[in-house]
This record gives sequence, structure tokens and C-alpha cells, in this order.
Amino acid sequence: MEIYNTLTNKKELFEPHKDNKIQMFVCGPTVYDYIHIGNARTFVFFDVVAKYLKYKYGDKNVTYVQNITDIDNKIIERAEKEGVDPLEYAQKYTEIFKEDMRALGVTSPEYKNATDHIPEVIKQVQVLLDKGNAYVIENDGIYFDLATFPEYGKLSGRTASMADDAVSRIDDSDKKRNKGDFAIWKFHQDNDPSWSAPFGDGRPGWHIEDTAITEKYFGPQYDIHGGGQDLIFPHHEAEIAQQESASGLKPFVKYWMHSGFLVNKEAKMSKSTGNFETVNELLKKYPKEVLRFYLLSNHYRSPLDYAEESIKAAEAAIKRIQELRNNFAVEEIKNGKSNLTDIAETTEQLFANSMDNDFNSPEAFSVLFKLVEMANKSFNDRTICKDDIVQINKTLKLYDTIFGIIPLPIDTTQIQELIKKREELRKTGSYVEADKIRMRIKEETGIWIKNTPTGPTGSVMGKREK
Repeated sequence: MEIYNTLTNKKELFEPHKDNKIQMFVCGPTVYDYIHIGNARTFVFFDVVAKYLKYKYGDKNVTYVQNITDIDNKIIERAEKEGVDPLEYAQKYTEIFKEDMRALGVTSPEYKNATDHIPEVIKQVQVLLDKGNAYVIENDGIYFDLATFPEYGKLSGRTASMADDAVSRIDDSDKKRNKGDFAIWKFHQDNDPSWSAPFGDGRPGWHIEDTAITEKYFGPQYDIHGGGQDLIFPHHEAEIAQQESASGLKPFVKYWMHSGFLVNKEAKMSKSTGNFETVNELLKKYPKEVLRFYLLSNHYRSPLDYAEESIKAAEAAIKRIQELRNNFAVEEIKNGKSNLTDIAETTEQLFANSMDNDFNSPEAFSVLFKLVEMANKSFNDRTICKDDIVQINKTLKLYDTIFGIIPLPIDTTQIQELIKKREELRKTGSYVEADKIRMRIKEETGIWIKNTPTGPTGSVMGKREK
């Protein structure tokens, strides 16, 4: 398996740093609002990465941790506006975030709140102070001194002097030693939440919560660190500077992976610009399978356009799979097998090849839909057999395990009840009402009921209307 490593700007053979035990960390949300669909692209993609690694290396050999930033300037500002406690405010949006992720089928991370790891933060701050990598600004905070880490910028190719831009979130103070120095501990101010520390009561800086968390669960070095492209500089640069200075070990992370932006009207989607849709609202409009397919439809390192027509295209693609599964559920199929069984087995190998090539989900989807197209044709031609369906369902299950894009088949009990009701209406001459049921079945399942001398039920449920 090869992974594109942002640190080296090339694909590299993936080799876990210790005995096939894989450790992965991904930057999570700052919980001051609903997350937008751009955030979700990152979280869905790394959910897929974790699930594929578990499939390939075994569930017990993969640990995936994601932090939740539940103390931050934005949280404090929002809570103050609403007149509530910042920690209670953060807890509310933490639960909303987790619920949205469950609804989106993101089930692989172990979530770790920043405020549950204050002792680890304090320990790392103290180490950096003791080693001379950090300094105190009275009535402000403790800052990392970039002059002590000459390799700052090795991930992004940028330098501390480039720190002033819209996404950097560099801490501002006219008393800093260097322009790009960042706070690792912020001293208590007014009514802000704070924790006791030997160097002064306060709260964590943004960057240090991540290294404190990963050092606790993974140690000073681990395999994969993921996040959105906007976090490369300065956030991930800051993490490298902190951890490698504190431990003296390099590299801090072996493979750095970054997902591309979701672009809305040619601009990165973000809360600051207001050009975003929340996951919470989109889940009310579309099934999770549609949203996951859409978010994975471009290669993760490429930008993804946000447009209603793109989601509608994803919806149409998922409907093709749904129709195939519906046909499997209601149709009587003959015994035996055809070449479809071999094609489905080959699809699984091509799926693995695609994923081993830097998690190429569009390529994996392409081979899936070739199988779906052939299976639908075989179904309509009445050449599909029971063994084919067993293997195709096995292949679909594999795709669903990793991608979460395969919808459940229809409830056959419900469909048979509708068929029975339609026949009763036809017997009484209520053909208009009967046709409404026929169209309802077609719209909901993609199945077109044929009227035959033997009746429309069971084995005569057949070809979709052309």
C-alpha cells in the first residue's frame, strides 16, 4: 500500500512503525457551532481510511484517535454572547457533532476532549519551558520560541514570517520574540475557564492539546496524522515543533495526510465566509449513503465542488445500487452461476488495488459501477443466477463496510402488500388507483411491475420500464 506523504511530497510505501500496530490521529472540530459539509469531507474520508486499514491489518491492530477542541477563543466568545458557561456550551455542540457523525456513518474514531487532558498539556508545557523552547509573557501566556526549532516549515514549505494570513490563527502579542511564535498556555483572563498549573493558572493553546493527547495514547512518535489542507500551516507545523522539541525524537509522525478543500463558488467552504451548508441540515435532505458517496467521489487530495447538481448525481448513482438490491430482494432467481460471479470476485481485487494506491476512492467506485451495470443488464436479460447474487452481495457488503454507501434493500413484506392492494383495485376496475400504486412502487424501488397471465407477484416482478 502506498500513501502520499505531505512531508515528502510523494507517495511512499506504507510501513507501520511497530509490528503492524497502526496509530492514526486526525484533527477534530472546534465545537462552537454545527459542522459544515466541508469539515465532513475530512471526517468521512479518514473514517474510510481507518476502516480500510482495519480491513487490511485487522481491527485490533488499528487505533484511530480524534480530538475535540472544547476550549477555545471562539467557544468563549459564542458562550458569552449567549450568556452561558463556555464548557457547557462546548458540551452541547460536542454532542451535536457526535450525533451528526453517527448519522453520517462515521463510526471509527475514538474521541478525546481537550479538557479531559489538561494534566498532559501541563506536563508538555513544563517540559518545553525546562528545555528552553518556551518563554513567559506576563499577563498573557507561555509561547513557543521558534528560534529554537530551525526546521519549522518542513511540512508546508513555509516559514514563521508567513504567518499572517486568513487561516493561520497565530496568537497575537507585541511582546513575542518572533512573529510566528504561538501560545502553548494562555493565562487566566476575566471569566475564562482555567485550570491550576505550576507556571500560572490558565488554559491550553490550540496546538498543544493535540500533541498532549497523542503523546498520552501513542507515545512521542506514531504512524499517520490527518486533517484538512488548511491545517498544514501553522497548526501541524506547530505540532511538529512542539513534539520533536519535547521528545528529541524525529520524525514525530511518519505519514502526514491532508484532504483537499470543498469549494463553494470557487472559494474554500468555511464558517468565516458564511458559504457553507451544515451536515445537520443536509442529513435532513439526503440519506447518509448519498452524502458519503458525494464526499468520496473525488480523490481526497483534489478539491471537490459543492453544488446541488453534484449531490443529485450522487443520489442517482446510489439509486442504481438500490434498484439492483431491490430486484434481488423480490425476484425469484434460477439456480447456478454465470460469469458475473468471477467478475464480482475480480471487482474485490480491483477495489483493493485502488485503495492501496493512496486510497483512490473514485477508481474503486468506477469498478463497482461496472459490476452494477453488468448485474442490472444480466437481471433484465434473465441470465443472472443465485450464486452470482451471493457473490455480488458479498462484494457490496465489502464496499459498504469501508465506504458506507450501499443502501439496504426494500422491505419485501411492504412491497408485496402494495402488490396485493394493486391487484384488488384492478379486480374492482379501479385502474387509475391501481396505476398510482404501480408508479409509487417504481419511484420508491425502481421496479416496474409487469402484468402477465400468471399475475404480477413474486417471480414475475421484472424488468424496469425503459
